[in-house]
Amino acid sequence: MKKSLKSIIAIAVISVLALSVVGCTKKAEQGALSKEKLVLGFDDTFVPMGFKDDKGEVVGFDIDLAKEVSKRIGKEITFQPIDWSMKESELTSGKIDFIWNGYTITEERKEKVSFSRPYLDNRQVIVTLADSKLNAKADLKGAKVGAQNQSSAVDAINKEPELVKSFKDGKIYTFETNNDALMDLEAKRIDAVVADEILIRYYISKKGQEKYKVLKEDFGSESYGVGVRKEDKALLDKLNAAFDEMKKDGKAAEISKKWFGEDIFK
Repeated sequence: MKKSLKSIIAIAVISVLALSVVGCTKKAEQGALSKEKLVLGFDDTFVPMGFKDDKGEVVGFDIDLAKEVSKRIGKEITFQPIDWSMKESELTSGKIDFIWNGYTITEERKEKVSFSRPYLDNRQVIVTLADSKLNAKADLKGAKVGAQNQSSAVDAINKEPELVKSFKDGKIYTFETNNDALMDLEAKRIDAVVADEILIRYYISKKGQEKYKVLKEDFGSESYGVGVRKEDKALLDKLNAAFDEMKKDGKAAEISKKWFGEDIFK
C-alpha cells in the first residue's frame, strides 16, 4: 500500500512538472504574445508619425496604425515615450515590445532586431532657411549641419565621410530630438538639418513653408518598418498579417489619407 501511494504521488509530481514545462515552452514560443499588454516605444516629438498634440494626447500616423493592429491581433497596445538613442536597448531589455515610430530599416539594425515588412518609403532630406545660400550638398562645406542623435539621418550622412570632414568642425552637430535641431536652425545656430522627409514636410507645413527650403539633393532613400525582438516571430507574423489585411481592405489607405492627404502605405 505504501509503495502504491508513493507511486501515485511520484506520478502526480511528474505530471505537474510535465504540465509546467509544457506551459513554459508554450509561453516561450508565444513570447510577447503571452503578455496581456504590449508596449510600443516611440519618440513623442516625431511628427506626424507619433507625437503629443496640444492637449498632451498621443497621436500620429504610426499611432493610428498601431491602434488598428491592436484590434486585429487582439492585444492592447500602450504607448511609451523613450529616449530614441536607447531604442534597441529598451527593446532587448523587455521594457518595450515594438520600436514603432518612423523606424528606418538598415542592415546594422537587422543585426539587433527583426523588422516587419516595409510599410512606408522615406528620404533623408536637407532643410535650411529660405534665405540661406545653401542650394546643394557641395554648399555644405564649412556649414554647421545638424541631425538627431542615433538616427538614420546620421547613418546616411556618415556614408559620405569626405563630405562630413568638410562640415564646420568636421562633424555633425547632433541633438536629442529633431525639434531641437530645427529650433537651432530657426535661431541660426546651425545652417542645415538632415532629417526624414516625412517629418520635414509636415513640420514646415505647420511652421510656414515660406520660411524654409528643402534642397533637391538628399542623403538617400529608405523604408520604415516596425522592430520587434528576434525571438518574437509569432508577434511579427501577426503584425505582418495585420498590415496585409489593412492594405487589402483599405484601412491603411484611410489612415494614410488622414495624415498625408494621399495613400502612401506600401
